[in-house]
Amino acid sequence: MNDDQLLRYSRHILLPEIGIQGQETLLKSHVLVVGTGGLGSPLAIYLAASGVGKLTLCDSDTVDLTNLQRQIAHSTDRIGAPKTSSAQKTLAGINPEVNVVALHQRMDEAALLRFVTDADVVVDASDNFSTRYAINRACMISRKPLVSGAAIRFEGQVAVFDLRHNHSPCYHCLFPNYGDDQDMRCAVMGVFAPLTGVIGSVQAVETLKILLDIGQTLNGRLLLLDGLSMEWRSVKLNKDPFCRVCGAEDPGETCEFGRASL
Repeated sequence: MNDDQLLRYSRHILLPEIGIQGQETLLKSHVLVVGTGGLGSPLAIYLAASGVGKLTLCDSDTVDLTNLQRQIAHSTDRIGAPKTSSAQKTLAGINPEVNVVALHQRMDEAALLRFVTDADVVVDASDNFSTRYAINRACMISRKPLVSGAAIRFEGQVAVFDLRHNHSPCYHCLFPNYGDDQDMRCAVMGVFAPLTGVIGSVQAVETLKILLDIGQTLNGRLLLLDGLSMEWRSVKLNKDPFCRVCGAEDPGETCEFGRASL
């Protein structure tokens, strides 16, 4: 690291769990973030500020006026612009040293798997089940750790599925896909603005812990937040031996991608 980097990341370096070696690890790391909305905005901002060397942002949506109540990576003058390029500009203003790749596109299964394979950690900040299932399958095939989050109304949740380990449950273990899942969209259900910041920030914490290999992650646990009562609950997750995604001996043969729009 140069002198400017030592100063920029000095508060990290002071932490014995991170230090210079840990910060250098972050500078060499690559995180794929799917979704640059309510969760992806604070998540990407904290990852960039923390010095993650490469961030690949994937989102096919554009900035809308209704987004600005909670999606803090965007601004009024960017309404109509691709969310990924808007977030890219915000992150460049915070930390110009981070390589931010903006993907304003819908990825097919081959493209998704390629980007997942290239990343050290994958973060799901999307807002629909089909995308979440597709990301989970890609992470299972490539054996990549997945940090998942969701927020609706006043309720939020975060979980880690560290698919590098055979004993880890996957997203499909928690929410089996029976083909009748109904997405709960913010446009219909509403969402408390700062709640997305809380959940996105927790996702950033878990992502950095995985990259640094420190502490105890949420792997095998589901963290739930009731924002109205400000109560946290942690629920233990078990691997489903009959899971169609991670229960197979060879996930590459049995995992079939759905028609996800990423």
